[in-house]
Amino acid sequence: MKSFNVPQQYRSPFVTAIKIKRKAADKMKKDVSPTRLDMGSLQVVLARHFGFCYGVENAIEIAFRAVTENAGKRIFLLSEMIHNPGVNADLQALGVQFLMDTKGNRLADWDELTADDIVIVPAFGTTLELEQVLRDKGIEPSTYETTCPFVEKVWNRAEKIGTDGYTVVVHGKPRHEETRATFSHSKAHTPTIVINDMKEARLLAEYIRGERPEEEFFDDFAGQYSKGFSPKTDLQRLGVVNQTTMLASDTQAIADYLKMVIVERYNLLPETLHQHFADTRDTLCYATADNQGAVYGMLDEPADLALVIGGYNSSNTSHLVELCEQRLPTYYIENEDCLRSGTSISHFDMHRHESVRTEDYLPKHRPVRVLVTAGASCPDAVVERVIEKLAGLLGASAEFRNRVAEWTAA
Repeated sequence: MKSFNVPQQYRSPFVTAIKIKRKAADKMKKDVSPTRLDMGSLQVVLARHFGFCYGVENAIEIAFRAVTENAGKRIFLLSEMIHNPGVNADLQALGVQFLMDTKGNRLADWDELTADDIVIVPAFGTTLELEQVLRDKGIEPSTYETTCPFVEKVWNRAEKIGTDGYTVVVHGKPRHEETRATFSHSKAHTPTIVINDMKEARLLAEYIRGERPEEEFFDDFAGQYSKGFSPKTDLQRLGVVNQTTMLASDTQAIADYLKMVIVERYNLLPETLHQHFADTRDTLCYATADNQGAVYGMLDEPADLALVIGGYNSSNTSHLVELCEQRLPTYYIENEDCLRSGTSISHFDMHRHESVRTEDYLPKHRPVRVLVTAGASCPDAVVERVIEKLAGLLGASAEFRNRVAEWTAA
């Protein structure tokens, strides 16, 4: 796989050494067992796969190259390039300005944009409508486009489904940048609707079966369907794609459920299923699938707690938290600064949608056994610093340095 020119402050020789040695021993990535780091009073169980993916490294390389190649020019990002506060802050420190926040709210006056300005398209991609706005101002969005190729793969799949006469159902978070971009590209070719979860899939099924009045559809799915959408005619033939960072099991469950509803609605046999339901292979990105699979492998290990590291608005990271918190106390943190002391941790509560502080999060017994993983937009350097900070809090700094020396030895 291609290597990228990513700033060294995001790299970790320690974590890189672990990943390289694990990959050399498991080239086909069939082994999802974690890496075990024994530091005496601290036992770290590190997920087999985590951190920067292909799309994120590609985006970082392009964004920093845009800064280097355009000294003296105004440089803008359509929104956060990736969902990592540290990386975005580094770009802002270099003078890059954000045009929108992650929800699409404008942060700058677009009327002031000129053809001399540079605009970077984030890894999530953008809508066809915004691309046209930029071109109307004389700015070519593809010049510094960092859209992840796996996101583009979903767009291509949606186009093919639409060309074959199916309506596209996008499983995604309606207000997420990637979902908005996928919705835009899909609806250019075919009727499209976005559903957030199984609850909305079950609601959609009531319209497929004709059990709810058609006029209620437009309130139930306000802002989530393409212009001119007709529940009566556009829910007869479906294909499901997803926002690439959703839980694989959730997307599969939704696709299987809607397929069952379609089969029952039209009394289909296996050989006639294709008449109403598209044969859509999984559109989840490889990194999301690998990271989720690695968490399942990690959860087989006994542990006291889990630390999941990443931006608090990161979809793929939030799903890793969901998996972990089903099994043991889990803390969603941005970086090592969240480990405030040996007794206090600042973390994000996804259920309350707020940052909270928890006391006495570490057990009294020793050793403490901690599961550690990170989202696809989290630098390896942050993962190393979290482990180092935790080791220091538990009096295991010397053992941490020994493990680093062992793994990085030639």
